[in-house]
Amino acid sequence: MTKRFTTSSRNLIILILGTLIAIGPFSIDMYLPGFANVADDFGVDISKVGLTLTSYLIGIAIGQLAYGPLMDRFGRRRPLIGGLLLFIATSLICAFSFNLNMLIIARFFMALGGCAGMVASKAIVRDLFEKKQVADVLSTLMLIMGVAPIIAPTVGGLVIAAFDWEAVFFILATFAVIMLLLITYVLPESAKPNKATSLKPKKIVREYISILKNREFFIFAMTRGFTMGCLLAYVSSAPFVFIEYFGLTEQHFGWVFGSNALGLILGSQLNRLALKRYSLLQITTATCVALSVLTGLGLAISFVAIQFWIVYPFLFSMLFLVGFQNPNVTALSLDPFNKQAGSASALVGSIGMIFGSVASILVSQLVTESIIPLLYILFGSALCSLTLIIYYRNKNKTVQLQTS
Repeated sequence: MTKRFTTSSRNLIILILGTLIAIGPFSIDMYLPGFANVADDFGVDISKVGLTLTSYLIGIAIGQLAYGPLMDRFGRRRPLIGGLLLFIATSLICAFSFNLNMLIIARFFMALGGCAGMVASKAIVRDLFEKKQVADVLSTLMLIMGVAPIIAPTVGGLVIAAFDWEAVFFILATFAVIMLLLITYVLPESAKPNKATSLKPKKIVREYISILKNREFFIFAMTRGFTMGCLLAYVSSAPFVFIEYFGLTEQHFGWVFGSNALGLILGSQLNRLALKRYSLLQITTATCVALSVLTGLGLAISFVAIQFWIVYPFLFSMLFLVGFQNPNVTALSLDPFNKQAGSASALVGSIGMIFGSVASILVSQLVTESIIPLLYILFGSALCSLTLIIYYRNKNKTVQLQTS
């Protein structure tokens, strides 16, 4: 369902959807400065507090798959409202947790509520906008996604210094209440309920398998997965690379991490301009080639010299290209679907999370003394993306020749 909007109504819808997506990174990053406070309050080691982050990430991966069929069966708004209500309730439970186990469990259910916005926002964009507009709007959402992780720890640090860690969850709950009001009274329903969508587990699994069997979805969702692998491999390794390996202070690390995030934002915004002249597939192909060349060159240089002023611009450039890639392959993966857009959106998000988690695990196991294993991971991910795109283009040429 493609609709025409006035500029003001279009911008308002994009703002609401972007804010929905921002709930995720704010819920992850805003309370990070309070880990030590949480450990002190509950009398545990600070490393155990990290389990509250682990449970949240598990909740996101599971929740996205659950919301897909729900949003196809009941429309986008009802599951989204239900998710926000769950998020509000569990945020308050987090604030009133009396031990670490309670906080860990509450964070899991908080993720189940919060990821409704992650699934709904992409599906609603797919519902309301044309194919090329989808990538353009997603680029705007990536801008918000890029800014959120930069400011969330800073905002959280100020809140925790003034009130303590519990206040973060009160703020998140208030934030969700505002979003709930906007969704209820401003955001239009973008998809009619589809009663044919089954909520039986076996049929849900079959539906996801049927989506995976769509060649376009599979190729572009996997390409996005490898792109997320690059992104989360960098995020997971950044503290080691810049603080331990290069010896930056925590303050300087914040500046470097933030400036690299600006590369991601810049790429996503320049992508909007590129879409006015080139197709999604053209930009995706060029980006895959550029990422492969860049990461291959970075790996080659690492055998000669590893210096901060080489690694820093290299990572900035990689994130700049990821800023192009992410919205485009997301739009391409969702394009074949209409009635199944909710499930497809959920699956593409879950695939990205799985690939990113694998990359993070590899980083934690391999990037302990040198950054060269990180460069192998980045190059391997970029090369896999390029291989998938080349396969898709060649397959399409073959099909066109056979039908002509």
